[in-house]
Amino acid sequence: MQAPIFDSHSHYTDEAFDPDRAALLSSFPEKGIVRCMVCGTDLPTSQDCIALAEQFPELIVTAVGVHPETPDAPEGWLDRLREMAKHESVHAIGEIGLDYHYEGYDKAAQQKILREQLALAKALSLPVILHCRDAMGDMLSILREMLPLRGVMHCFGGSAESAQEVLAMGLYIGFTGVITFKNAKKPLSALRSVPLDRLLLETDCPYMAPVPFRGQRCDSTMLTETAAVMAREKGVSYEEICRITAENAARLFGVSL
Repeated sequence: MQAPIFDSHSHYTDEAFDPDRAALLSSFPEKGIVRCMVCGTDLPTSQDCIALAEQFPELIVTAVGVHPETPDAPEGWLDRLREMAKHESVHAIGEIGLDYHYEGYDKAAQQKILREQLALAKALSLPVILHCRDAMGDMLSILREMLPLRGVMHCFGGSAESAQEVLAMGLYIGFTGVITFKNAKKPLSALRSVPLDRLLLETDCPYMAPVPFRGQRCDSTMLTETAAVMAREKGVSYEEICRITAENAARLFGVSL
């Protein structure tokens, strides 16, 4: 029997999957991929996530949310998210967070929209899927304000020290194919500091393809490479890391395997 794999962060509504989306997703169960969390980044993609889950109800669970890089959210956006979150496939609010990487970002607007979505998640008793890029100080400060929270800091790129602060808030930490890269010293250090019961395995596909697939469109079948590195760094077997991370994701998102 194959080790179960739960991809805790994916974007299968992305146009990169338009040519073969249904065929690809249909192939996953025979490859040991038991669940995929598909995340929205704005209102249209959040709705698309729900539609995809209706096609593949045994495989896909969803998160609805507005990403920090999304241009001005439309009027009534929070009420629309609240309505979407009633759908049976929705098990988290995300992908939400802060991103100060590119010039021209609006720090105040990003922080406002993050706080509003964190409050929504708490009101709905849903976990959050957090995006943080070049904004760890502000992210940690806002999260402290909003505690208690459940959720995951996805595609973690911070230090081992920052990881400990995230863990102290009761959150999980997800790692992508970045941990397979040659220059992955910082994320590997953070990975080694995270206890097994707080680890999640993710692709962030179609991005972040692991070695030896760098530069290609990423998908959940490539998690075998990420899991192998994670297992090596944590000193457990490949099968064990797949099982543990799948159980962690199922527990966080409140779904069965």
